[in-house]
Amino acid sequence: MHLTPRRLVTAGIAALVLLAAGCGNDESGDGPSTATAAAGDPQAIVSLSPTSTEMLYAVGAGDQVVAVDDRSDYPEGVPVTDLSGYTPNVEAILGYEPDLVVANADTGDLVAGLENAGVEVLILPAASTLDDTYAQIEQIGAATGHVGDAAEVVARMKTDIDAIVAGVPARATPLRYYHELDDTLYSVTDDTYIGEIYGMLGLTSIATGGDGYPQLSAEFILEQDPDLIFLADGQCCGVTPDAVAKRAGWSDLTAVRDGNVHVVDEDLASRWGPRVVDFMREVAGIVSAVPADGGAVTAVTVQPTG
Repeated sequence: MHLTPRRLVTAGIAALVLLAAGCGNDESGDGPSTATAAAGDPQAIVSLSPTSTEMLYAVGAGDQVVAVDDRSDYPEGVPVTDLSGYTPNVEAILGYEPDLVVANADTGDLVAGLENAGVEVLILPAASTLDDTYAQIEQIGAATGHVGDAAEVVARMKTDIDAIVAGVPARATPLRYYHELDDTLYSVTDDTYIGEIYGMLGLTSIATGGDGYPQLSAEFILEQDPDLIFLADGQCCGVTPDAVAKRAGWSDLTAVRDGNVHVVDEDLASRWGPRVVDFMREVAGIVSAVPADGGAVTAVTVQPTG
C-alpha cells in the first residue's frame, strides 16, 4: 500500500492520541529515542535518499533500517549498499526483504513494482519550504512508530532555528549573495528552499528567474557585485575562494575583495532534513561577521550541533 501524505497525517494524529494517553516513549535527553519498534511497525526499512535516511535516524528508526542507497552517508555507520535512488531496481530492493521503502520520487514505476510485491512505499519529494521538512519528519515518525520522537525533533529544530535567526544582526539593507551550485554558474533564487533559508538570515539573492535555479553569466554576476559568495561546488568541482578570485574580473567583486567567499558543505546545503539547522548556523556565523557598514570579514567560530 502506498503511504500517501494524507494517510500519514491521519496515522500521525491517531498515534499522537495514543501518545497523550501514555502509550508513547517516555524518554528524555538531547537526542531522539532509539526505542525498539512495536510489532505492527515496519521492521525492515530501505531508504533510497540521503535526506530520508537522515530523517529516519533522527526520529529513532535507525534500528529498523536494513539498507540505504549509495549516496546516503550520514549518520556514520548507516548500512550503505549499491542501491540507487536515481535508477531504482525493484528486484535489488526486494532482496533486502523490506516492509517499508522510503524514496523521494516514483522513478521507473518504483511504487507499482513494490506494491505488487506487497511492500509499502513512502514518497517524500524534495521540500520547497521548511514547513515541508517538518511535515516530512512527522510523516516518517508516523510511518515508523516514532511519532513522539519526530515531534521532539521538529520542536527542537524550530527552537534552534528561532535562536539562530534572532542572533543575526538586523541590517537596514539586506546583504546580497550569489550561491554557486556548480562551476557552470547555476545558482538559486529567493523562491527556493535554500533561498528561504538565506532569506530568514537577512540575505537576498542576486539571481532571479521563474525556475528557481537559473544559470547566470559571469557578466551578470560582475554587474550585480554580491556582498557574499557561497560555493556549494567545493566537493564536487574543487572550486575554492582562490579559484574564484582568479576568474577574469572577479577579484574586483565586493565579496572577493572583502574575503566573503565561503565554501559551504554541499550535503548540508542540498538536503532538507534535520541538519538544515547546522547549515543555518554556519551561514548565520558568516553573516554575523560581516560589518554593518561593509568591509573585511572578522573571524568567527561556528559551533557544531549536538
